[in-house]
Amino acid sequence: MVKVFLNGCCGRMGKAIAALCKTNEDYKIVAGCDVITTNDLSFPVFTNPTDCDVDFDVIIDFSNAKAVPMIVEYAISVGKPLVCCTTALSDETVESIFDASKKIPVFKSANMSYGMNVMFELVRQATKALYPECDIEIVEAHHSRKVDAPSGTALMIADVISEETNNELEYVYDRHTANHARDKKELGISSIRGGNIVGEHEVMFISDEEIVKISHSAQTRDVFGKGALTAAAFLVGKAPGYYSMQDIVAEAFK
Repeated sequence: MVKVFLNGCCGRMGKAIAALCKTNEDYKIVAGCDVITTNDLSFPVFTNPTDCDVDFDVIIDFSNAKAVPMIVEYAISVGKPLVCCTTALSDETVESIFDASKKIPVFKSANMSYGMNVMFELVRQATKALYPECDIEIVEAHHSRKVDAPSGTALMIADVISEETNNELEYVYDRHTANHARDKKELGISSIRGGNIVGEHEVMFISDEEIVKISHSAQTRDVFGKGALTAAAFLVGKAPGYYSMQDIVAEAFK
């Protein structure tokens, strides 16, 4: 059984992970941390991770950008693996996570869905086959409460495409201020916000004769929670290093 310390346990994703663990005996949330405490959870909740007096195997972070630096420092201080699922991080925080991976095992991905990470690989292969004949556009949609745009996942897709095109494409975010025809070196990234959309991403490879679409739609937030738990089990016992869902997906493409 993997014993988890859950940072951001009172948030939407934290509660989803806690619910998943109730029906999966391979995982147990033994403690959590959040600025908002509650009596609704079956484990102790601390407002500061350093107050935790419960033994655990791994930390899962599903909090917010401001809370990440503290949990990174805490993970290093106790020498525990860290699964960081929080998005919209500053460059400084991203760098601190990378530095932490030299001391502890760190698992970082902007999207914890296994299927989404399979999509990354499909997009990589499609880019090799269809560029430069095709223009490439990315469209993502999320719920109305999401504050960052474009999504971290959309940017990850863009980076995958960029890697396969020798970094020659310019990211173009929306075109309402543009007054010119599309340039072949553009990679369009568009965002939609509304309702309760969990997360949708589509990549279009567009030629004069046809359109190839690769898309992923998350039906519930459980898909991200399951991915985080899979990552936690994967990370336990690993040597210090920087890991991602692509390390798990790579096994399927061998």
